Amino acid sequence: MQSDRHVQANTPAARQSPWPRRALWVALLLGTGFAAWWFLLRPPAPPPATRGPWDIPIPVRVETALVEDFTVQARAVGTVSPYNTVTVRSRVDGQLARVLVREGQKVTKGQLLAEIDPEPLRVALSQAQGQQQQNQAQLRNAESELARYDMLFKRDAVARQVLDRQAALVQQLRGTLKSDQAQVDNAQLQLSYTRIVAPIAGRVGLRRVDAGNLISANDANGLFTLTQTQPVSVVFNVPEPLVADVRAAHDGKTPPQAEAWDRDNRARLALGRLDTLDNQIDAATATLRLKARFENADDALFPNQFVNVRLSLRQLPGAITIPTDAVQHGSRGSYVYVIVEGKARVRDLSLGPASGGRTVVTKGLAAGEPVVLEGLDRLEDGRAVNIVQQAGQVPVASPLAPDAK
Repeated sequence: MQSDRHVQANTPAARQSPWPRRALWVALLLGTGFAAWWFLLRPPAPPPATRGPWDIPIPVRVETALVEDFTVQARAVGTVSPYNTVTVRSRVDGQLARVLVREGQKVTKGQLLAEIDPEPLRVALSQAQGQQQQNQAQLRNAESELARYDMLFKRDAVARQVLDRQAALVQQLRGTLKSDQAQVDNAQLQLSYTRIVAPIAGRVGLRRVDAGNLISANDANGLFTLTQTQPVSVVFNVPEPLVADVRAAHDGKTPPQAEAWDRDNRARLALGRLDTLDNQIDAATATLRLKARFENADDALFPNQFVNVRLSLRQLPGAITIPTDAVQHGSRGSYVYVIVEGKARVRDLSLGPASGGRTVVTKGLAAGEPVVLEGLDRLEDGRAVNIVQQAGQVPVASPLAPDAK
C-alpha cells in the first residue's frame, strides 16, 4: 500500500504547479483592461491643424495707377434756357383768317405765321386817303387865292388884312394835310399788322387760338409762343470755392469748354463753351450763376431740359491718377490698399482734384502700382489677397480659395 501511494505521488500530474494558469488569467484581465482603456477612456487625439481666417486670401480686383493728362472740371446740374422766347400776339382787333404754320414747326425770321381779316382796315385806309385828297384840293385852292391876293396887294387893290387872312388859311390847310398824311400812314400800318410774321427764328409752340376766332390786340395769351433753339444756353451754378478757377478760365485766351450730358451721365448731348458769368455770388446758396452757349445744330438740347454740365477749368499734364472708388477715408486721412508680394498694404495719400471717376494723386503713389478697387470691405493691412483678373468681376470671398504665392 505504501509503495502504491509513493508511485502516485511521483506521477507528472501530481507534480504540475497552479501558477501558469493564474498567470494566464492575469494576462487576459490586463489585456481586457487595456482594450477598454484604449477604446473608452483614451483622450481623443488633437485634430489636424486648420487654417485660420487670416490665412484665407481675399479675392480682389485691382487697377494700376496711370500717368495721363488730367482735365480739372467743375460739375453741376443746369437748365437749358433759350436766348429768346416770344409770345406771338396780334396788334389789331379782328378775325383770325388763317394760320400758316404747324405746331412744332421751325420758322425763320420774317416768315408769315398768320393773317387777320384785312378788309375793315382797308376801309379805314380808304377813308383816310379820301379825307386827305379833299384837304389837298382845299389847299390847292387856298394857295391859288393867296397868289391872286398877293398880286392884288402889290397893285394896292386889296387890304393887307385880306392877304394875311388868306396866308393863315393856307398854313392851316397845310397842317391839316400833314395830319391827314399821318392818318393814312397809321391806317397803312394797321393794315400791315394783319400779316403776323416771325420776329425771330425758332420753333412754334402749341396753338392757343384757331382760325375763325375773333382776337383782340395784345391779348395776354397770344396765338402761340416762338422759342429760339439754335443756339441755346445752359444756366448752372458752381460753388464759391471754384469761383477763382472759373474766373481765371473765363479770362483766358479761349473760352473754357462746356459739355452737356444727360441725366444719367452716360451720353454727351452737346459741346459748347462758357459764355458769361453773373456779377455776384448768391449769398443764400454760396454759388455763382454761369451761362454756357451751345450751337445745338442737331437740337439735342430742349428748352427747360435738365442736364449735367462739365466745365473744363485747367489741364494737369502727366498727372498720376487712380479710380476715385479705390480711395478710402478714415481718421488717418485718405489712403488706398496696394498689393505688395501678394498682400494688401495701406498707403497714405495726398490727393489732388477729382473728375470723371478718377482722382489725381500728388504724393504717396508711383505710376504702375496696383491699387485695390473691389473687395475692400474685408481688407486689412497685411492680409493675403487673390487678384481676380477679369475686369468688372466683383470678388467674392471663399474659404476654399488657394493660398497666395
